[in-house]
Amino acid sequence: KLKEVIRANDDLYFVFEYLDQNVYQLIKDRTTDLPESQVKSIIYQTLEGLAYMHKHGFFHRDLKPENLLATGDIVKIADFGLAREIRSRPPFTDYVSTRWYRAPEILLRSTSYNSPIDIFAMGAIMAELYMLRPLFPGQNETDQIYKTCAVLGSPDKTDWPEGFKLAAQIGFSFPKFVSTSLSTIIPNASAEAIDLMEKMMQYDPQKRPTASQCLEHDYFKDFVAPVQTSIYGKSNKGFFNKANDTTSNMRKSSGMSKRLESRKSKLESRGVNKNSFYKSKQK
Repeated sequence: KLKEVIRANDDLYFVFEYLDQNVYQLIKDRTTDLPESQVKSIIYQTLEGLAYMHKHGFFHRDLKPENLLATGDIVKIADFGLAREIRSRPPFTDYVSTRWYRAPEILLRSTSYNSPIDIFAMGAIMAELYMLRPLFPGQNETDQIYKTCAVLGSPDKTDWPEGFKLAAQIGFSFPKFVSTSLSTIIPNASAEAIDLMEKMMQYDPQKRPTASQCLEHDYFKDFVAPVQTSIYGKSNKGFFNKANDTTSNMRKSSGMSKRLESRKSKLESRGVNKNSFYKSKQK
């Protein structure tokens, strides 16, 4: 949630609510699997956010574990620097989304992609939460396609003709791979989880379910989302909790908050606040 907007000279400062950590930090040093209930909670809340975002006409374009922030049991999507309007007219840039979570159509330089790229990224993130490592750790764009095909199998021309057109335009030929069952790669995932991931990571973006459809999947049957509480009130004792002194040390080590407060005071003394900023933008 955006808490404040501060304008100082030619600089804009956006002050957001503070969340303890991101999902990458949650899994990077783990040596034991995340319980499926935790994976389910993370994915459900993120899909809720995506469903809301897509409904209101935007898609994120850079979903990855680092951009999923959390506090208590609550997960929120961050970093909308690459977000676009769904109704925006192509062409879009093909260099979006962090490589390991990049949908095949983007890897093939499509300039007319849309919100299904967020769904593919969610499938890759979900797999990573179970595996505790990336599903498609490509070293470059070409290797990324190879890594994707090695898991999902090579696409069939009849199933995704648009993909073969894109490949031909850049002189690329798909490698010949037979798909590897996700249940073999991710044995700790339930059958429902495997089915959802397979649907989200289909080659043809038109065949991927929407975020709202994902929320109706059997994987989430009987799931109850955590109740959100204010981060300024009593925090949840959830699976994201970390030692409070880590937060304290982070804040002490950064002088940004003090600099912002100083600038904010100067600005307010000159009658500049977020309301006047918005008014000036509307003129």
